[in-house]
Amino acid sequence: MIDPQIALAAALAIGIGAIGPGIGIGLIGSKASEAIGRNPDAASKIQTGMILAIAFAEAIAIYALVVSLILIFVVA
Repeated sequence: MIDPQIALAAALAIGIGAIGPGIGIGLIGSKASEAIGRNPDAASKIQTGMILAIAFAEAIAIYALVVSLILIFVVA
């Protein structure tokens, strides 16, 4: 059985750790859509940068997931 304090720590790690990337990905998509709307000729360059930025933001969420899984399976 998992200690309740470790379960809470794991829940907070993934919960708080996913808020930032979620907001970041939303802002990235919003600004990329706005930029493509203003300059459709640069859509391929904007899209490449957007996908790269989304990958970096998603990596932060994956780090939070790894931390929560370590808390559950290794520490407990």
